[in-house]
Order: sequence, then C-alpha cells, then structure tokens
Amino acid sequence: MNEGLGFEPASAVDHLRARDETLARIIDSVGPFRLQPMGASSIFAALARAIVYQQLTGKAAATIFARFCGLFPDTDPTAGQVLAASEEELRGAGLSRSKLLSLRDLAGKTVSGEIPTLAEIRHMEDEAIIERLTSVRGIGRWTVEMLLIFGLGRPDVLPADDYGIRKGFARTYTQGELPARKDVETYAFRWKPYRTVASWYLWRVAEQAPLQRSQ
Repeated sequence: MNEGLGFEPASAVDHLRARDETLARIIDSVGPFRLQPMGASSIFAALARAIVYQQLTGKAAATIFARFCGLFPDTDPTAGQVLAASEEELRGAGLSRSKLLSLRDLAGKTVSGEIPTLAEIRHMEDEAIIERLTSVRGIGRWTVEMLLIFGLGRPDVLPADDYGIRKGFARTYTQGELPARKDVETYAFRWKPYRTVASWYLWRVAEQAPLQRSQ
C-alpha cells in the first residue's frame, strides 16, 4: 500500500480503466496518479489551517496563517492555546471576526471531545467524519472532503460540488456543459471504491485546458 494513502494506486487505476473507457483515455493522457497526502499532525491543526485559508489567495492565507502560528510556542497550535489567546491577539494576526469565531468553536469542540482525534478518525467512515466535522462553524462538506483526500488519503471521496471536478467532468463527458451535482454522482457510481483517484484525474483535466462552452 502506498505510504500516506489508504489504498494501492495501481489497483485503483486498473479498476477505473476497466470500468470507464473514457476515463482510461484521460489516464493515458495525464499519466501516473501522483497524489501525495500532506498528512496532519491533528484534526484540530488541519481544520484550523483550512479555516484560515478560506476565501483568501494562497500567498495572503500563508502570511496570515504564519502570523497565527507565531502567536504560540509550538509549530502547530493546540485547541487549548487558541482558547487561551485573546481576541486582540488573534485579530492582530489578521484573522477576520468570522474566522476568529470559527477557530474558537473548533477549539471548544476539540477540548470537549466533540471533534474526534486523528487516531479515532482513522476508524470512522467518511460520511460519519463529514457529519462530525461540519458541526464546526465555518466548516462545510467541501472542506472535510479536502481533508479526507489530501490529509487522510481516503480512496473513495467525490467532491461533486467542487468547480474543478465539475469543469473536468464537463470537458471529459458533456462537451462543455457544467453538470449538476446529482449527474456527477450518478455517473461516478461506476468509479467506486476509487472516486478519489477519478477526482484527481478530473482536476488534472480542468487544469489542462479551458472549458469549452456550447454556443
């Protein structure tokens, strides 16, 4: 099994090739599956980063996140440290009031045990993880799906609302018409249990060329 992934990539690609001839051609065009999960030291740290990065460009988010982390002695702030920090300190790092409230909610739910630990989450089903983590203010389904893919290396995640997924799907299957979520989900049933891998290839398609809209 590939380090960092909860599955063997070669087996996943073989499965997708056998189930979807169109996707097989995309795989040939794009090349090997190269997802490398970033890992996470804790669920709190991963979600805190996600909250800070929301709705910001990468450079701006990285700057604010570095300031946020610089408030604390550890590389990854803990829930207790965030709860102990003053509003002035957190706002001074560049956090909006909305993000401050989200971080406080995340920290409070982590301390109370409502947020599962990294060890606990490894034994939970994807939908159960989504349900638990989206109870946090400012954390939606998409954010948890990104954690499942890029933090935990889960094999069967389909972020059907993601624009890149819809764009890649449109270019591959619908000749430019952006699909509805349900249409992506219905078609993607054939990719189970490796929808993460199919999603990765759709993202690569979306990056390669502009979406051609019908006239």
